Amino acid sequence: MTTTQETSSTRGGVELTGLETIAESERKGRPSGLFWPWFAANVSVLAISYGSFVLGFGVNFWQASIVSVVGLAISFLFCGFISLAGKRGSAPTMVLSRAAFGVNGNRLPSIISWLLTVGWETVLCVLSVLATSTVIGELGGPKDSVVIKVVALLVIAAIIVIAGIYGFNLIIRLQVIITIVTGIVTVIYLILVIPKIDWAAVSSLPAGAIGPVIGAFVLMMTGFGLGWINAAADYSRYLPRSARSGGVVGWTTFGAAIAPAILVVFGVLLAGSSKKLSDAIAGDPIGALTSILPVWFLVPFAIVAILGLIGGAILDIYSSGLALLSAGLRLPRPMAAGIDGIIMIAGAAIVIFAAKDFVGPFQGFLITLGVPIAAWGGIFLADILLRRRDYADKELYTSRGRYGSVNGTAVILILVGTAVGWGFVVATASVSWLTWQGYFLGIIGGKDGAWAYANLGVLFALVIGFVGTLIFGRARIRRQEAATAAES
Repeated sequence: MTTTQETSSTRGGVELTGLETIAESERKGRPSGLFWPWFAANVSVLAISYGSFVLGFGVNFWQASIVSVVGLAISFLFCGFISLAGKRGSAPTMVLSRAAFGVNGNRLPSIISWLLTVGWETVLCVLSVLATSTVIGELGGPKDSVVIKVVALLVIAAIIVIAGIYGFNLIIRLQVIITIVTGIVTVIYLILVIPKIDWAAVSSLPAGAIGPVIGAFVLMMTGFGLGWINAAADYSRYLPRSARSGGVVGWTTFGAAIAPAILVVFGVLLAGSSKKLSDAIAGDPIGALTSILPVWFLVPFAIVAILGLIGGAILDIYSSGLALLSAGLRLPRPMAAGIDGIIMIAGAAIVIFAAKDFVGPFQGFLITLGVPIAAWGGIFLADILLRRRDYADKELYTSRGRYGSVNGTAVILILVGTAVGWGFVVATASVSWLTWQGYFLGIIGGKDGAWAYANLGVLFALVIGFVGTLIFGRARIRRQEAATAAES
């Protein structure tokens, strides 16, 4: 294990900084600058399709809208709090997590984080390719062309991988551009499709029971904020430690949540107005949205849709590379991002050319990895809450320091949280390889009961991690901070 590193360097415009602590001289910016990457990563029109996903739980417009907005706000607030750790430690999220798990114990959540971010970048790449293919077909080109999909995959993947390799500075510049372009064109899209909303159809949707309502709420949390918490400190780590904490939390939460909150509610209105559109979204979540557009707007829509998806994928590939390094891979950060890019391309190709359905595997992916990442999030959030001092930078890079090699309590909590969580979730019927889940659902009515798709396991995992750390982690943290105080 390396000893501390406080460095930040570039070569030919490529960021070479990996897991190292950001040097004091390189810490810059204000909390308001966090708005741009978070907004750009979440302004994607994919959020409109979530309106259909939420209605799929059998809830009405008001239930869908409330759980969507609340789920978004709470889950991205978690990201805001974890962003504080970046400011206080100036290191990547999965390095700061070593304070809670121990330097070597943290390899477990690092692997989980890597799987989640690689999975997300693959999903966003797939959606970009499918949207490109659909739009070209709508414009008169060949429909469902393998050649077009292959070319689109290579071009889109190249953009994502190159940005991930170049690193932080290029990503921030791209996200500002993506934010402006996608924001303008998305507003135009909303104006154009407003006439497609049938309020009579929307208002006639029957209300759902409490189980489906909670299930829709959990889906929103896992599809948005909980999908980002493992990377939330990766962008705030460049801020000076004097930056206002309230601003870090506020700008992260606001920047990430404002666009999808509006878009998901709008998506509920569209999906509730047309069952045909809602069904089409299940196969091609982005491309289906073109069916209600005038031809002249298809190209601008394709640009904004693909840019929004690419914006999210770029952040994911950057963070997945850092997670891979934190898991123990000894390579320069650009090479780690390149490896993740190769995996992303392979995974995207399998989904694009072999999968028969998108929504089923997608929701299965969200819930399956959402459980362990929720357990980790609960542990890390409680750890941040209990700490009163900045992290001891040097100690994060040696297993002989105050954070230790393995914190058995944290490892046990994530394992228990995951085991309990998987027992209380169940994937959709179309995902046969996840039928082993839900082994505790017999307690509350079984896999066909009213609570089957409430996805309570995600919430149970989060609570187990959070409460367990508050109870069993307090003394350990106080000892660590006492040692820091003695040295200062």
